[in-house]
Amino acid sequence: MNFRTLDLNLLRVFDAVMVERNVTRAAERLAMTQPAVSNALRRLRESISEDLFVPGPTGVTPTRQAHAMWPAVRSALQSLRTAIEPQPFDAHRDERSFTVAMADATAAVLLPSLLGAWTGKQARPTLRVIGLGTRDPRPLLEQGSADVAVGFFPDVARELAADAGGGATRLDALYACEYVCVMRRGHPLAAKAQLSLADYCSALHLRVNFAGRPHGYVDEALSRLGCERRIVLTVEHYGVAARVVHRSDLVTVLPLSFLPATGCADALTHKPLPFALPRIDVGLLWHRRHEHDAAQQWLRASLAEVARGVAREAARAVATGEGVAATS
Repeated sequence: MNFRTLDLNLLRVFDAVMVERNVTRAAERLAMTQPAVSNALRRLRESISEDLFVPGPTGVTPTRQAHAMWPAVRSALQSLRTAIEPQPFDAHRDERSFTVAMADATAAVLLPSLLGAWTGKQARPTLRVIGLGTRDPRPLLEQGSADVAVGFFPDVARELAADAGGGATRLDALYACEYVCVMRRGHPLAAKAQLSLADYCSALHLRVNFAGRPHGYVDEALSRLGCERRIVLTVEHYGVAARVVHRSDLVTVLPLSFLPATGCADALTHKPLPFALPRIDVGLLWHRRHEHDAAQQWLRASLAEVARGVAREAARAVATGEGVAATS
């Protein structure tokens, strides 16, 4: 392929079809006819000598080559759009819709304050929250399925720190908290002055596994100590874990910042874990193509402001001994 002779308009068509996975809907999005879109895809296929889509009964399926191209194409188009047509943003007037990816524990901590702030400021944007099924949401951002992702992404943080060029995404720190062992107040272990490693391993455990990892941070830490726990129930949501634990003799590991948002905090208690786990550094992950987008800047600033409030409240609760009861 000779890039100098490539019609860049073909990339706009390619991007629209990747989003819609349907030629007719892509044509509507682009205000083009369906034959014109089909012709553009044919020309692009001939230019790069690669098949990009496989027709199906309900639309088209991108090939491996299409998936490989799309992040770079989408990022370049967004950068050009922002440079050529910078859009001012007024949160009191513009009805922008944002999509944020986060786990339920993070959503429970941040969303009440975020929506309260938006309502108080009479902000017009709307928010859609999608769940996280991975500790690496970069593909969601690259494909445009989410505007930002909020959560604990340690592997992503390490990779970005090691990348001298900074990569296509950026991770901004929001707040930090820790994992604790959570149980109901009447649990046999609740009366112990200190939770020993033997006590912890002998208990019946509930594991939260939203990322699909075969072994979580807790089990990896125990394995390094030559120990293991007996997991009798695995769930995908932190809220479900809290509800089950407060009505059973199972114990679980939850972020300390999440406990006040469980809805059953009065029935729970927590203890420090008898082994070391990494601190939870909750961050805001976003794609650099949105760096100069005024609406995206407002969204990131809103999340950062709320996160600062969460951090202040957590520090105050620790200092005053308030919040969910702890025994140690």
